[in-house]
Amino acid sequence: MHPDHPLPAPVTEMSAELWNSAAGVLETNWAGDHMVPSRRLYPHQWSWDAAFIAVGLAYVNPTRAWRDLRSLFEAQWPDGRVPHIVFDPAMSEADYFPGPAFWGVPAYGSRPAHGSTGIVQPPLHAVAAWEVYRRAAAHGAAASQQARAELEWLYPRLVAQQEYLTDRRDLGGGGLTAIVHPWESGLDNSPAWDDAMANVPADLSLLTVYRRRDLAVSDASHRPTDTDYARYVGLVLSYRAADYSDTGLTERHAFAVECPSFNAILGAAELSLAQIAGVLGHTAAAGGHRERAQRITSAIVSRLWNPDTGMFHARDVHTGKLTPARCVSGLMPLMLPDLPAGQVEGVLAAMRSERFGLPVTSYDRTAADFDTLRYWRGPVWINVNWLLRRGLLVHGRRDEAEDLRAAMVRLVHRNGHFEYFHPETGEGLGAPSFSWTAALALDLLADRSVPAYAKAA
Repeated sequence: MHPDHPLPAPVTEMSAELWNSAAGVLETNWAGDHMVPSRRLYPHQWSWDAAFIAVGLAYVNPTRAWRDLRSLFEAQWPDGRVPHIVFDPAMSEADYFPGPAFWGVPAYGSRPAHGSTGIVQPPLHAVAAWEVYRRAAAHGAAASQQARAELEWLYPRLVAQQEYLTDRRDLGGGGLTAIVHPWESGLDNSPAWDDAMANVPADLSLLTVYRRRDLAVSDASHRPTDTDYARYVGLVLSYRAADYSDTGLTERHAFAVECPSFNAILGAAELSLAQIAGVLGHTAAAGGHRERAQRITSAIVSRLWNPDTGMFHARDVHTGKLTPARCVSGLMPLMLPDLPAGQVEGVLAAMRSERFGLPVTSYDRTAADFDTLRYWRGPVWINVNWLLRRGLLVHGRRDEAEDLRAAMVRLVHRNGHFEYFHPETGEGLGAPSFSWTAALALDLLADRSVPAYAKAA
């Protein structure tokens, strides 16, 4: 056992080998004041990666966990949005595409020009901050004191993030946040976006002007296609043309979708903010957060549930139609404790079916276009399975949560800390030494507790 990364004392059943390898990945990927997802493919700081990473990093280096979150929120925009990438000024434009010059973000606050992207990612950060705080007691009084100070600093910024998303991004007017680029979902090329993306022009000539760099370090069969990328680039150019303003966005922007996963995380964030507000003595605010979580849950059910499939589906704001694709995003509202019993049972039935398996795949295994290799169109990802495990615990399904936890631990232990995994062989795919896989492996080994806002069994 590595002396710098001790195993938590209360835990008796875990793999020291996996623990130490995970801690080693996080040590390698630390970049001074933030964590990179992967040295080879993702050399900057990613938003929802930072949240997942903080959860596991808190076990081995809570100071870095807080610093990573603080570093991200130091780049928060004046309107409250937290950018999906914060660019490391030590890296060159050639190190990643699309890089800072492509996004053309002006200087704001203390951030220099071109310091970030102009889009967002799922707001998992309040959940992460609460989880890091919960672990602080295990590191002694000084860590607990630091944790409270960090919550004091983060809380108003987390609230501003939620307010931006629930106000300026309610493009459909139904109480849900709309994403305006597939990258905002974190599930970049998911089939959930296929119908909406079909209405986005795919100008392949853009890729002669803006050249992809991901294919230089990864297998093309694992990554989004050139057609996907042409549309991704076009959507950024469209959003950038009006300086990333959300005013009148649906009238001039081809992609606006209400994602069940994004909005489930939005609701979970409100519940974690209620916990944080309680610790900080903001009693009235805590009640407001819980009420907002209930409203988000109700809106997800009323707008995104399909009784014919027993799942949630993404809604195209432009057409009002639900996508027919059965994707892992449609299972994510299980995280919400106020989800009605009928929807809970529907999601559980879908998870248990041949469509998803264990660990859960990113897309319906029985679909004709299920792809075992290509990013979010079939492979297994640890982060969404980690979220689903939380959902199982929230609804008192402890045995199923333990089965999922064990399946994830076995997958990573056997195949390594990869970005994602082949759904049939378990082979590691994408970037190796991937930070959120390593961080969540630590949490899966150490924490079997039920979230504080779980529904009573």
